[in-house]
Amino acid sequence: MQPSRAVPAAPHYTGGFLPVLKSVADELCATLARLIAYLCTLALLFILGVYLWDQLPDMHSDASSRPEWTVATRSTPAFASNQYDLSYETRSYRILRHPEGGRRDVLRWNVANGQPIAELKIYRPGAEFEQLTAPDRTGMIDSKFGPVTLLHLGDGACLGFLKTVEQPALRISGYVCQGETLPARSAAIACMLNRLSLVAAGNDAKLAELFARAELKRADCRTDWVSGAGKPSLRGAI
Repeated sequence: MQPSRAVPAAPHYTGGFLPVLKSVADELCATLARLIAYLCTLALLFILGVYLWDQLPDMHSDASSRPEWTVATRSTPAFASNQYDLSYETRSYRILRHPEGGRRDVLRWNVANGQPIAELKIYRPGAEFEQLTAPDRTGMIDSKFGPVTLLHLGDGACLGFLKTVEQPALRISGYVCQGETLPARSAAIACMLNRLSLVAAGNDAKLAELFARAELKRADCRTDWVSGAGKPSLRGAI
């Protein structure tokens, strides 16, 4: 009688080990997937930060390249101020233009050493219209353009002025730095404005009309406005 071969019994833990191993593998895959997604997010944020950093110089260059005033060497002077009291001084005339349509005519008088003693600025704004922050007001005078505001400048060695016209849009400003008294400087400003004349209006009919009407109100100015003590018509304290 041949003995029967014994059949080894299957281990009792086989059925429980495989699911546990599969669960651990799934958990590791899920963790690895989350880690990869996290690293990809960090990489995208880093790339975005580098891109924005690279754009910063361009932003600054765009801000610095905004259109500015430039000297118009080919433009014809539009105004003149016949100041016979300053015939011995150096006078300059400069025209500035803005790409958005504005124009500034700047007349300046200097003494022999180049120091400015008077300036007259006529600003005709375009789309770039610039607001002016005026210094402290110190009074008003009359001119052929109507009342003009006097402005206190610095230590009082110079006296500024400002006249704004709505139609046509026009701003006349400047300063006078010579004269022993404030009334003398006020008289100088009144005289300067009364002698301001239009040379070329171009196609601006309203500007021509403004100066034509102003000429009818022009007062005579015969005092030495640099050193004289004549007092103009004042409004308010000086």
